[in-house]
Amino acid sequence: MNETDFICRVIANDDRAITELYWRFMPKLRRFFTNRLASQKDAEEVAHDTFLSVLDALPSFDGRSQLSTWIMGIAKHELVDYYRKKKIKAVLFSKLPFLENLLDQALSPQLALEEKQLKQRIVKTLQNLSEGYALILRLKYIEDLSVAEIAKELEISYKAAESRLSRARLAFQQAFVQTQEVTFTDNAVWDTAHP
Repeated sequence: MNETDFICRVIANDDRAITELYWRFMPKLRRFFTNRLASQKDAEEVAHDTFLSVLDALPSFDGRSQLSTWIMGIAKHELVDYYRKKKIKAVLFSKLPFLENLLDQALSPQLALEEKQLKQRIVKTLQNLSEGYALILRLKYIEDLSVAEIAKELEISYKAAESRLSRARLAFQQAFVQTQEVTFTDNAVWDTAHP
């Protein structure tokens, strides 16, 4: 299959094509960010954010460059964004800590509504995942456990925990794309005690 057909399959949300894209480029993205960020956790998070950005931007890929070159261009933009946001937070919140509360209060009603709708969409996506995937994502992102701590908690090897977490992230990404916008309700929250 040529690259154009492959990209069309990814854009059409073909699970196999998205999975192939993930396994083809995620190791390169991880290496890229691990070599440039001090925190392994941040590197992993930015790599996954980049993959999501790639999926979002893929319909605009015009084929004037290799797909890998284009993806690494997105990665470089994500890296710049990461440092820009980090610098802004460090400068503003260290010198003017009261701004953090003001920024939270300054969210317009529309932005606050969009944030709540996004959270509900995330909750809906998590509820549609298998119990094992929801559990490992809860341990990682709600309880903030490291991969080593997750492995200990689940009584599996580090490599197995890493692999399961990677599969859970991919399953979440695929399910999230397919989850429709949810209507706002006040009671839609993810119970941290139950995935």
